[in-house]
Order: sequence, then structure tokens, then C-alpha cells
Amino acid sequence: MIAAFFDIDGTIYRNSLLIEHFKKLIKYELIDINQYESNIKNSFTLWDERKGDYDNYLQDLTGTYVQAIKGLSLQYNNFIADQVVELKGNRVYRYSRERVEWHKKQGHKVIFISGSPDFLVRRMAEKMGADDYCGSHYLTSDDKLTGEVKPMWDTPNKIKAIDIFCKKYNIRLEDSFAYGDTNGDYGMLNLVGNPKAINPSKELINSIKNNSDLAKKCEIIVERKDVIYHTSVFTINIE
Repeated sequence: MIAAFFDIDGTIYRNSLLIEHFKKLIKYELIDINQYESNIKNSFTLWDERKGDYDNYLQDLTGTYVQAIKGLSLQYNNFIADQVVELKGNRVYRYSRERVEWHKKQGHKVIFISGSPDFLVRRMAEKMGADDYCGSHYLTSDDKLTGEVKPMWDTPNKIKAIDIFCKKYNIRLEDSFAYGDTNGDYGMLNLVGNPKAINPSKELINSIKNNSDLAKKCEIIVERKDVIYHTSVFTINIE
């Protein structure tokens, strides 16, 4: 069986499901942003002004989000999660949407592996017709989020997830595909025969460049406005 492993945030979705969820929790006054604003303001400003790294911004934001949702009721959480995917779920890259549909037509297993919360990843997988999914698992107790997380935003955990999927579906990695955009997707890209880095971060490009085997086979996809660019790490200058 051939599979296509897709990261979601920044790869399929043109932002972050976690960020959209965070923003709606603030909008509905389910969390007090004043408690957490200082935690992420500096890293966001550096990123927004293109002076800092995107991966660092996401790391700070995720840590703040995990703190903020502790104690949130599942009833409210599920309502917001439904709102995120219903109102924002179509905000995807054209390239990625077309690739998901292409893989379906080929009879490949389409699998979403994302660092976003599993309750968001599940809804996005169902919306786009993916065969299976895996996201960061947010633990619950007494119908509330505990603030404890089993992450899926790093390379080691994504590799473990792929190993489970390979055994489940008898997947041939050498013939399979993977799509990602940040350094947390590096291991996933390195495992398959057909890796695609979509709008990759600086950290991911550098990691690919430092692996000659991966650099030779990894296609770089950049989508800006209504144009899709196909290139390789050998033609990209990092500044």
C-alpha cells in the first residue's frame, strides 16, 4: 500500500488550526488573553516583523495555548472546534487540496499527521476525506481539558505514528509521499521515497540541505497568491 502523509498547519491549512482555535476561545471570552499576552507578544512581533524564526513563534504560542486551555469544559471546547473547521476549514492551499484529491484517485491511503490538537485534526480529516489521522492528544478528566498533552508536533513522535500506520496498512515507505513545512516534519519527509516540503521554514530547508540523500529527492513547493512554484533546495539561497 502507498500512503500520503500530510502535515496540516502551514502544509494544507494556510495558517494554524491551533491559532484559529485560540483566537475563537479569546473571542468568546472563554480564556483571558491578558494572562498570556506577554508570553507570546515578543516572539510574534519578531516573526511578524520578519526578524525572528517562525518555528520559535509556534513553539512559544503552543506552550501558551496548552496553559490557557487547562480546565476548559469539553462542551465549550467542542463548540469552538466545530466553529473553527466550519468557518475556516476551507482556507487551504490549492496545491495541497489538489494533491489530497489526486492521492485519493490513485487509491493511496491519505493520512493526516499534525501537531495541532487531535480534536481539530479529526474534524479536518473528516472534512477532507482522509483515511486516517493522528494529532497531539489533549488529555481530559471530568469532562474538562487537563492541560496535559501527548505531543505530535516533533519528529520523534511523528516517526512513531508513521510506524504504527505502516503496520496497520502495510505501507511501503519507499513508494509513499509526505508533505510538511517545518522542522518537526523533517523525519516524516526523510522516511518516504517522495518527500514534498511546502512553503518550508528556514530551519527545515537547512535540515534538508544537510542531508544529501533527502536533498536530492525532496521537491520544494512554494505557493504565493495564485502561483505555485516547484523547485529544489539546490536552487534556494537562504538569507
